[in-house]
Amino acid sequence: MNRQLLALLIFALALAFLPALGVYPIFVMKILCYALFACAFNLLLGYVGLLSFGHAAFFGGAAYAAGHAIKIWGLSPELGILFGVVIAALLGLIVGWLAIRRSGIYFTMITLAMAQMVFFYFLQAPFTGGEDGLQGVPRGKLFGLIDLSNDLNLYYLVIVIFIIGYFICWRTVKSPFGQVLHAIKENEPRAVSLGYDIDKFKLLAFVLSAGLAGLAGATKTLVFVSATLSDAMWQMSGTVVLMTLIGGVGTFTGPVIGALIVVFIENKIGDIGRVLASSTGIQWFQTLGESVTIVMGLIFILCVMAFRKGIVGELLALLPANRNKQ
Repeated sequence: MNRQLLALLIFALALAFLPALGVYPIFVMKILCYALFACAFNLLLGYVGLLSFGHAAFFGGAAYAAGHAIKIWGLSPELGILFGVVIAALLGLIVGWLAIRRSGIYFTMITLAMAQMVFFYFLQAPFTGGEDGLQGVPRGKLFGLIDLSNDLNLYYLVIVIFIIGYFICWRTVKSPFGQVLHAIKENEPRAVSLGYDIDKFKLLAFVLSAGLAGLAGATKTLVFVSATLSDAMWQMSGTVVLMTLIGGVGTFTGPVIGALIVVFIENKIGDIGRVLASSTGIQWFQTLGESVTIVMGLIFILCVMAFRKGIVGELLALLPANRNKQ
């Protein structure tokens, strides 16, 4: 068995036992949703070389679509999630078709502009609840049998969804299709000279990345029984960029580590501040929880300056085999 798949299996088994150790399931589910989101983004940036600032549109779009389908149309949770993924993929097809015609900063700005258009649509659309968001989404029963209102049942479903999404990313990169994507990233003119339709490959990768981001967003709706505007704001696109850069662009485990760090800091920064205030006597730390964006910015600067390849990328670079290649 491939070592990476074996590591994924061990990771899944470790996750399965976390609730027995007293770990709050909702917290872990949030990390897994964001980790899948970061993996989807990394598929595009790390292996195709396309920097999108519009992935919040797919994440939030699927969140709203799944929530509406489950709450208003009465679909089962599995069909609601599937509907969210389809909507995200369709959005990705539209945005990608427009954006891949440009490269570099122009590609990035087109994705950002399209995502903002989607955000303002959600702000004004009647079915989204406006600034209040779509609240009270029922979790329902998986396949009509498993009651997802039980946090533990939902927890194991989220683990399965994460593993499926992670495996899709891994299999895509390791497939011949993924090799072509790597060739496009490394030397696009050479890929063209070999006869590859690079626009088609970029579009397929963009749609796949959007669909996986939608899978994460739809799952998050079930976890928090709501979909809000924060899921589709441009800050969400910035957050997933931060997660990927911190963990390591172009690595399989990097986005997961980055998501873990970002979510942990966002949720525990207040507790960390209180501990620092009590231990140092500096009362400013008491307000650290209100300055989470400043802390995130400092971490981003530190990673860019000291860990150019991200945490996982730098660790991999220290391995003897990789040092010999350098």
